[in-house]
Amino acid sequence: MSKRRNQRQTAPKREKVRDIFVARPFEGLADEPEWIALRELVPAASAPLTLKPEIIEEYGDRPVTLSTVLPMAWPAMTRSDGRVFIGLQRHVQSGDVSRDLTVAILAALRTEPGGTVSVPALPGQGPRLEDILVDGPLEITMHDGFEYWLDAEQAEDPNVKASLERANASIYPTVRLAAGRAAYWCRVAPDKGHVRWVLPEPEDQALDALARLSASGDLLLGEKTKFAGMFRAHGLLVPVWDIPGEPESTEWETPLADFAKRYADILAETGPLNADARRAKQGLIGRQLTLR
Repeated sequence: MSKRRNQRQTAPKREKVRDIFVARPFEGLADEPEWIALRELVPAASAPLTLKPEIIEEYGDRPVTLSTVLPMAWPAMTRSDGRVFIGLQRHVQSGDVSRDLTVAILAALRTEPGGTVSVPALPGQGPRLEDILVDGPLEITMHDGFEYWLDAEQAEDPNVKASLERANASIYPTVRLAAGRAAYWCRVAPDKGHVRWVLPEPEDQALDALARLSASGDLLLGEKTKFAGMFRAHGLLVPVWDIPGEPESTEWETPLADFAKRYADILAETGPLNADARRAKQGLIGRQLTLR
């Protein structure tokens, strides 16, 4: 037997990490729709996260900030002052976003301040966000740029500077709307905007309600608006309306509030869809785009 063959036979087998797909990874969190909005819709925002006491006891009490995206789409980074940042929008991910974020948080907490955080592509089974965080509504801060990423030392890194410039250039104006939790106005072109709203209800229930509204002609936000379609994002629906580039975001609070009332009222209807609503539902299904 050759030496090389003998080495292959005696070498320990590497354990294969199974990837598990979770269709609704943020289910059970108090602010599930906002987690999804920050993950899929919002270009620049952050929110502080609170670690559970047992996690603080094990890893120390370091501030942790959730960010829509980090330099070069890193999953996590640590600043020299000890602060930890976790990126929601990243290049490499498994089938369970909650597990990805949890592993990134714990890896960052194990990393010395200012050090590079190493995060595995496939984390395997283990704790998820609800296991390490004190759950509650996210206190979201919207940003016009990503300067909040950096401390003085990182700001001098030419690679980080270049990433910051590219990231800032990609930001389109986005504003949170008070008329609906996880609702956002954005301008995607000088003459065109969108209103996007992550609905908190299970997907099938939300779809039936939207179908009923469509059948009755109550799906729009007003004149010169168009129902563009829906995203299917992490188990929830995100209706999207095309709106004119003007007026500004605040002018869409009342139209969205009016729609939110119609939507809440129609959710109370639990019987089977009538023929018009069934046809409308098929039309809505054909205008869905799945985000993962």
